[in-house]
Amino acid sequence: MRNVVEIGLGREARRMFGLGEVDIVPSRRTRSSKEVSTSWQIDAYQMDIPVMTHPTDAVVSPDSAVEFSKLGGLAVLNGEGLWARHADPDAVIAELRELALEDVTGNRAVARLQELHRAPIDRELLAAAVHRIRDEGATVAVRVSPQHARELTPGLVAAGVDLLVVQGTIISAEHVSGEDAPLDLKEFIGGLDVPVIAGGVVDYKTALHLMRTGAAGVIVGYGGVDGITTTGQVLGMEVHMATAIADAAAARRDYLDETGGRYVHVLADGDIYTSGDIARAVACGADAVVLGPLLAGSLESPGRGVYWDAVSAHPKVPRGHVSEVEDETALAPLEEVLEGPTSVPDGTRNLMGGLRRAMAKCGYSDVKGFQKVDLSVRP
Repeated sequence: MRNVVEIGLGREARRMFGLGEVDIVPSRRTRSSKEVSTSWQIDAYQMDIPVMTHPTDAVVSPDSAVEFSKLGGLAVLNGEGLWARHADPDAVIAELRELALEDVTGNRAVARLQELHRAPIDRELLAAAVHRIRDEGATVAVRVSPQHARELTPGLVAAGVDLLVVQGTIISAEHVSGEDAPLDLKEFIGGLDVPVIAGGVVDYKTALHLMRTGAAGVIVGYGGVDGITTTGQVLGMEVHMATAIADAAAARRDYLDETGGRYVHVLADGDIYTSGDIARAVACGADAVVLGPLLAGSLESPGRGVYWDAVSAHPKVPRGHVSEVEDETALAPLEEVLEGPTSVPDGTRNLMGGLRRAMAKCGYSDVKGFQKVDLSVRP
């Protein structure tokens, strides 16, 4: 195996790379960014931009999901979050935001988030949230965990969900539990009439296994961002996203050959801080990216600059802070965050403009072509 190093007698480890360790190498040909398409299609659903939201209540409400859809992306509502548990989620989110701003450690806000998630899931509230999105003509995507996929999915399908996202920190083709019957994803997906996106994965073998379940898309990573996600500290698991994306893209290619043409989309979730990181993720092989903190700086985000991951609410082992990622006075319209124009020069605004310009500088006109661009590794 390439890039294997010895870390001790008889113990080896693979050398892997994060997105910040690779760079895109421009080619001899360039084009105008006006000639570049960032459109993306998964199953029957066409999006103008290759962006899916992380399924967190800090970013996605029914209203913000509709706005995100109007701008060409795919918003994912957390089917096990506050919109499914509380009649007035805006009020409890405002409370969480106030706690996070008062306590810089975020521990009090995490404790309150856990408490709020102890309220039972109200299927009528969840169905109502789905209807609000659907009634506005937006594509409806909802996230469920592997543990609760069986019980929640029938109601979501009946409510009119278009895409189902089965997502945990690390997911396998079969979720095994001593407490419940295992979730066999192949059987589960085979019994549905809606496409499923599943993840996260961090290696070639698991990505290939998920593709073989019939998933329409596979998520690489678990939303890891420094200062917010604590999975590395808690579980000792850090995802080196450049390598993980490239491995999943290799699995996609091999699965395409194995099936004679079935294409499974690879979505990158984590280690993305700027538009340059989005470009690097696509260059490594991603069809789309999953964004969380970058979207929390928008005026439309329910958290209004305060962010938390879906796993921050775990009842026993929370793996993320509730943190301010953008001062409320610096919030920008979602359209500026995604499409500009902007006066902010650090790559956190006009994310798609940055991606299109990177593609144009390398002479590519679409996302799939840009996946073939040359890359270099920083010394």
